[in-house]
Amino acid sequence: MILGLRTAIYPVKDLAAAKDWYSQVTGQAPYFDQPFYVGFSVGGFELGLVPEGESSVAGAQPLWGVQNAEMAFAKLLSLGASALEPVTEVGGGTKVAAVTDPFGNRLGIIENPHFNPTAVK
Repeated sequence: MILGLRTAIYPVKDLAAAKDWYSQVTGQAPYFDQPFYVGFSVGGFELGLVPEGESSVAGAQPLWGVQNAEMAFAKLLSLGASALEPVTEVGGGTKVAAVTDPFGNRLGIIENPHFNPTAVK
């Protein structure tokens, strides 16, 4: 069911400063730059920034790739997870969702038709 890591999202209070810092860290400008989300393509994976979040060592939200978000979400629930964030289409055919696993951890999934597995390093 899980294909591999696709995206790690980091909440930040100052999106402009974080965009500048991560541009330096990644050595590139973001490929997606909006007030609600900034995304960098890093070795075939995505490093995302979301504004007005509480940064912490527990703040990253990795999203695990799936072929079908609705089916994967239903399967996770059937295995004892609790719905945290319903399947939501976020643009361009990309769908995300999250559950709380039976142990209290956040587990995020993403169906991303734009993900290029040949770019993974």
